[in-house]
Amino acid sequence: MIYVALPIEEQRPLPFYLAMEEYIARTLPAADYFFMWQVAPTVIFGRNQLIDSEVDTAYCKAHDIQMYRRKSGGGCVYADQSNIMLSYITPTSNVNFTFHRYMLMVEHVLQKLGLQARTTGRNDILIDGKKVSGNAFYHLPGRSIVHGTMLYDTDIEHMMRSTTPSQAKLKSKGVESVRQHITTLNQFITLSIEEFKQFVRKNLCSDELLLSADDIKAIENIAAEYYTPEFIYGNNPAYSIVTRHRIDGVGEFEVRLEVKDGIIRKANMLGDFFLTGDLDGALLARLRGVPYTPDAVAQAVADADVENTILNLKKEQLITILFN
Repeated sequence: MIYVALPIEEQRPLPFYLAMEEYIARTLPAADYFFMWQVAPTVIFGRNQLIDSEVDTAYCKAHDIQMYRRKSGGGCVYADQSNIMLSYITPTSNVNFTFHRYMLMVEHVLQKLGLQARTTGRNDILIDGKKVSGNAFYHLPGRSIVHGTMLYDTDIEHMMRSTTPSQAKLKSKGVESVRQHITTLNQFITLSIEEFKQFVRKNLCSDELLLSADDIKAIENIAAEYYTPEFIYGNNPAYSIVTRHRIDGVGEFEVRLEVKDGIIRKANMLGDFFLTGDLDGALLARLRGVPYTPDAVAQAVADADVENTILNLKKEQLITILFN
């Protein structure tokens, strides 16, 4: 695997690193690439989430915590300088296989340090039953991008108060608070954060690619989209029917439908689920113009490839989500 290094190590805002992943995926020759990064206090919410539902924006503004949307699915996370972010880019379209392969690689690195690390659920890595890493993925033509957190240390107060996980999510994890559910590496290892990063790099990468000034400029051009209000806040008009549902191993769903005269006119699906296909083309477009009844909707999605659109979702579960 090739480690992608920057010519100047300096703190950059989160959109730069998300754009760096895209740049690597879109322009560099096919290979496995990896890099690590850290940011100022930042909340990152998923592609299909509403900022107002997932982020305490007032708290973030009061404490100078930045807020950005990413292009991968999954839930809302908090990051700061004591939280290492990991990025992996590989030439494959099989995001499900790639995701689990990456998780096992990270798990193995932690085990080399003598830690009882294991992957669990959809996207977590645990130590002693507590979360130390959360991960997400998305794909571009011919490429898969996986990125995640690694909690070396962090500001737990900011983490707890900047994000607003639903009560259903907390209940499903069997915890009363975020503090009871997470742990940090500095409680288990004596390595400094920089020493840990070097350990990870040595165990995962055998080569290095140093980006140029032209590469940096191209990355900054890609990053511009992440700063726009349209991308951060999204376009979420009011809908006449809203259903909410949580499915273990799949995620939380909020379906918004505009129904007029018993016919679905518009449809949107939000949540922390992971997309593995085209949500609009494979599912939502099939609902438009369909009577809002279980039988009519079931017929409309009868030949839809549900499991290859949303990770781990079954077709019968889709009907449950739509009608709660």
